[in-house]
Amino acid sequence: MWQLDYPWLLLLLPLPWLGYRYLPDYREARSAVRVPFFSAMSRAVGQAPSAAGTRSNRWQLLLNVLVWALVLLAAARPVYVEKPIERQQPVRDLMLAIDISQSMETTDFTDANGQKINRLAAVKAVVHGFIDKRKDDRLGLIVFGSGAYPQAPLTLDHASLSLLLDDTGIGMAGPNTAIGDAIGLSLKLLDQAHEQEKVLILLTDGNDTSSAITPDHAASMAAAKGVVIHTIGIGDPTAEGEAKVNLQGLQQIAQTTGGKFFRAEDRTALDQVYSTLDKLTPHQVKTLSHQPKRDLFWWPLGAAIALLALYHVGALLRPHLTLTRQRQEA
Repeated sequence: MWQLDYPWLLLLLPLPWLGYRYLPDYREARSAVRVPFFSAMSRAVGQAPSAAGTRSNRWQLLLNVLVWALVLLAAARPVYVEKPIERQQPVRDLMLAIDISQSMETTDFTDANGQKINRLAAVKAVVHGFIDKRKDDRLGLIVFGSGAYPQAPLTLDHASLSLLLDDTGIGMAGPNTAIGDAIGLSLKLLDQAHEQEKVLILLTDGNDTSSAITPDHAASMAAAKGVVIHTIGIGDPTAEGEAKVNLQGLQQIAQTTGGKFFRAEDRTALDQVYSTLDKLTPHQVKTLSHQPKRDLFWWPLGAAIALLALYHVGALLRPHLTLTRQRQEA
């Protein structure tokens, strides 16, 4: 599809006609020898003097009109608008913080075949499915035990993220649980994101025992930054020490930031948790569209120059052709 960027310039098309119709001919006075018998000489040779200007030269008048129209069309800037180029940009950043402390080695989950597996293996299987559903979101991964460590920054490369998730192992970050540090590190990574919607999904099966910053204080910082934290507790609240999950603390973190708390006691419940999270954090994709334009002004401009060139070449050759014809007739 083609269009004119400045179509209002076409309103100037009648301007030459107005000048031709209402302006007088341009005449220039020059010194000349007055011959009183000029008319008699003209009649004797059988020729009459022609009037000056373009009014008597219809071809030149037509040329002027065409050149004016073509130049004006070029000035109106005709362009060819190509098909729009669309690019999808995510408007939500999701950070996953997964507990890999020693208690995640407990084998109280079952896989799809009904075989007993440890908690981390069950979490990995469900998180992989969650990652596959978030194709248009930027996802990041943090693992934490005695300390919190960034496993993957916010990225759209979900294939690499899945590989990095598979590479995580129980005890890699230490045997204890540092929930507050995991939230603090997540906030630091999310600060680098430019999107307004920022979400942290925190999964743990234990109680905070080794954080430099308390989970309550970290949750308050997240709320101040507008980060929503969804918490998932998969541990045993009746256990002792490190293995006892602090369900009340996880509820408080989610409530402070406007998120949701989930309790997942088995793999089926864990899968349902991530399905619910997928609804709570829906795909929000901003589509950026751009339509490239290809300039076509040089077509009418080139035609105007070509017409002028042909006319002047013809004007130069006309006397020579006339003289040649007269010689042939003689």
